[in-house]
This record gives sequence, structure tokens and C-alpha cells, in this order.
Amino acid sequence: MKLSIIVPVYNMAADGKLEYCLNSLVTQTIEDYEILAVDDCSTDDSWAVLQRYEQLYPEKFHAIHSGVNQKQGGAKNIGMELAKGDWIGFIDSDDWITPDFYERLIGKGEETGADMVGCDYHLTGEHSMKIGRVVHNNKQEQTGVLNEEKYRSLILDSGSLVVKVYRREIVIDHPGRFPAGIFYEDNALANSWMLRAKHFEYIEEPLYYYYQHDTSTVHTITAKRCEDRMEAGRIMLQEARDYGYLEQYHGELEFTFATLFYVNTLFTYMQGVRPVRYGFVKRLGREMAETFPAFQENVYYRERIGAEEKKLVRMQLKSTAFFILYYKLLWGYRGLRRKLKR
Repeated sequence: MKLSIIVPVYNMAADGKLEYCLNSLVTQTIEDYEILAVDDCSTDDSWAVLQRYEQLYPEKFHAIHSGVNQKQGGAKNIGMELAKGDWIGFIDSDDWITPDFYERLIGKGEETGADMVGCDYHLTGEHSMKIGRVVHNNKQEQTGVLNEEKYRSLILDSGSLVVKVYRREIVIDHPGRFPAGIFYEDNALANSWMLRAKHFEYIEEPLYYYYQHDTSTVHTITAKRCEDRMEAGRIMLQEARDYGYLEQYHGELEFTFATLFYVNTLFTYMQGVRPVRYGFVKRLGREMAETFPAFQENVYYRERIGAEEKKLVRMQLKSTAFFILYYKLLWGYRGLRRKLKR
């Protein structure tokens, strides 16, 4: 079989979100493919929707029910164990793709000999095939036969996993699987997958529709999701140790860990979690400093992190209590100014 598409599903039946995704999959122009839709113990009608599609498209659609809620990583793992395709693709169950998405990507791979192929995506808040805000998922200079320079670039700017297809040997024929029970599972394994690839190609067109809504993972900030991001960072580093590339790509991994585990977590936590827990913020900074004591000297950190974020990071590492107080006063003042300008 040429392609296996793995779709983790959890509570996406409302407003036709799941159907819109699945309709884009069952009408793909590529031949000889399967859709493995894994229901992760949904409490809405998602499982019934999947069963209906299996009845309508029995030759290509497989509805699979997980007995335990394992989050997206666990659901993807179930699909990976069953996948028969030479190429593996993933899609979030609230997104959708152009009819020729997989034909274009796999065609590019077979034409060039690439074992990993990606494209751009666009952000949209409506169920339509209109082009939204285009996001360039990768760079042309990352393409071709991969060398150390390109691997470094891919670690720094990997792009989204769902906007790529992978040869089976990169993702299936290895013991590693997604961490179950946490969000941000893609971050944990992305580097290992990319470093197994030998040749990457990229179609600079938006063929994937990334649906933005209030319940999207990126829009839902909780203490648990902040903890999950930290855990994904730890697993990412353990992968690098286990597969022996931590030292070779130390600078890139130090920066990637710092942004994933610490910087992004710190500021999303401060913005979105109430009440702010002193112990959490203190522990976050302590573990960052223990893992990479000199991360603030990292060349990528210096170049890519904004001046205000650097100032706040220095403040937090020096005094968590003062940082929390300062941050609350700063954003309170900015909020007041916005109100006065209206």
C-alpha cells in the first residue's frame, strides 16, 4: 500500500468539523491509500461519525476505538501500529487538505528520491477552501540531500509534522513512539524523525488548512498543558541522548529546548493560567538553569529572542517573586492604557 493517513480524533463532531476533515481525506486523488481514524474515547458523537464513514468507504476508511483516553500521541501510536503504507501522513481532525495534497507530496518524493516532503499551510477560521493567512512551513535552503548544515536548520525551524509525509522507515521502523497522555507530542519526536531522513523536499504552496478555533490546543492555556510542554522538552532531549546526536547539535537543541520548555511555557503560563503559582514558576526556571546553565549565551537565543523577553527571563532567574510582581504590574498597566485609548 502506498499511503497510510493517521487521524487522532477526540470530540470533534460539533459544527461539522470532523466531517469536513474526513471529506477531504476520502476524496484524495492519490490511489492505494488507507485512512486510520482513531477515536480517543470521545464523549460526543465522533465515534458514530467515524463508524458511518467506515460503512460508506469500507475499502479505505478504518474506524478504530481506543479503550483508554491517551491524548493525540497515544491515538497516533495506535494508528502507527496498524499502518500498512510505504508513506505515513498525519492530520489533525479539525483540519483539512486540498484534494491533491498527498498526490503532490508523495509525487514530489518519488520524483526526487526524498524520504520526507512538506508544504506550506494557511490559517483559517471558516470551513471553506479559500486561502487564509499563508504560513511558510519550511525554507527552500533546507531541501535536497541533507547535510549537517541543513539538519541544523531543520532542528531550529522544523515546521509542522502534519504538513509533511514520511517514508515508512523514518517513523514506523524504529521503536520510538509518541508520548501518550500529553499534548505537544510532536515536539518530542520531530528531531529524531528529521535526522533519520536523508533527503527533504518542500512544495512552497499552501495545501493544508489549519483551522483556528477557541478549543484548539494552541488557544487553550492550562497548567496541565504547560506541564505537558515541559515534558515534551524533556523527552526531546532524551531522544537526542538515546540516538546520540545531543553533542553534535548541542547549540540547536539547547535553543529549541529553551524556547519549548522554558520561554514559551513561562509566558503562556503568565498570560493564561490563574492563579499564578509561585512554585511552578520557580521550578520552571530552576530546571531550565540546571539543564542548560549557559542558555542565555546561546547564539540563537541572542538572535531570536526579543529584548523584553530576555529582560524578563533574567529577572525570573534572579527572583521569581519580583518577576511575578513586575509582570502583573506591567500587563495591568498595558491593559489600562488600551482601555483609555478606546
